[in-house]
Amino acid sequence: MQTSSRVTMVLAATLFATTAAQAEIKVGFVTSLSGPAASIGIPYSKGIAAAVEYANTVNGEKIKLIQLDDGSDPSAATRNARKLVEEEKVDILMGTASSPSTIAMVAVANELKVPMIAISPITPPKTPDGDLWTIDVVQPPLLMSKVVAERMARLGQKNVGYIGFSDAWGDLVYNGAKAAESEGKIKLLTNERYGRTDTSVTGQVLTILAARPDSVLLGGSGTQGALPAIALMERGYKGPLYGTPALLNADFIRVGGKAVDGVVVSAGPVIVAEQLPDDHFSKKPSLAFRAAYQKANNAPTTDGFSAYAFDAWLIMVDAVPRAMAKAQPGTPEFRKALRDALFTTTDLKGTHSIYNYKPGEAYGADERGFVLVKLDNGAWKYLP
Repeated sequence: MQTSSRVTMVLAATLFATTAAQAEIKVGFVTSLSGPAASIGIPYSKGIAAAVEYANTVNGEKIKLIQLDDGSDPSAATRNARKLVEEEKVDILMGTASSPSTIAMVAVANELKVPMIAISPITPPKTPDGDLWTIDVVQPPLLMSKVVAERMARLGQKNVGYIGFSDAWGDLVYNGAKAAESEGKIKLLTNERYGRTDTSVTGQVLTILAARPDSVLLGGSGTQGALPAIALMERGYKGPLYGTPALLNADFIRVGGKAVDGVVVSAGPVIVAEQLPDDHFSKKPSLAFRAAYQKANNAPTTDGFSAYAFDAWLIMVDAVPRAMAKAQPGTPEFRKALRDALFTTTDLKGTHSIYNYKPGEAYGADERGFVLVKLDNGAWKYLP
């Protein structure tokens, strides 16, 4: 009887330990701490540190963050995502700092049936059975371009030159501008492209200048997003410049200098949190984010990217209790439940937007997630 009792106690203890271990929620986070996308990837890393500072438990269970560097390489992003799922057994993926690398991670999430929150804009591919395992925390790229196109139209700047990256991100911005063109808001005169590692865009800029645009839309991001603006200024262009939230970056300001001063960008409201009206949905979460960022990084935030990582965390924390009502962390059942919970997110107020997700639709932000800001002597100013 004593032996039987001891065996029973050991089995019970083992079962309890296993259940407790599974209850820990594991988050696999991939970003670019090196390579061309690092000027964006490093802010993402600092943003996720702020998120952990803000909330490191949910429903009484600890959240464990595992972070990997993809070196700005889509192949490395693929390997990292697979490692996080197959070896670290994470419950959810988040990442990464460029659209091509994020798309690579989404493919792994779909294949291995793990929920993912993308923090770069993408067009998410679905699995062969039409399933979707990824939501995107970024505002839809079509809206990013639409907001600035509407301002161009209001100011009579209808003829627009475009220059952007020669990759998925450049396509997304251009397609948004084309959508605005189809609505009669603007007319695109050029579609010039350059690589993220290029050091000159002279030929592309000369083509734009020859078209005599009223304004120029920049479809780059981070440090390299400033390259066309510098080249345009060097060749005497004095017209207005526009961009998307991808330019809300301290390195863009530092590298661009006077060439980017005056650029108008569609932005998540967090970038001008202190300038927002008190009743703006973003003000309270944005100020909470800034406080957590300061505490986690011992410095104030100066970008918009870090807040996307913070919002992704808020969405996950909101969804986890609904998933835990159906399954325990560490199981395939929990991953599916968490995926389903993400797609039922309703009216969640974040720093960048109010998020509403529906099954089969990756984006959950709408036009409320935008303000227009202007770079004035190195600081972003709110344009009501």
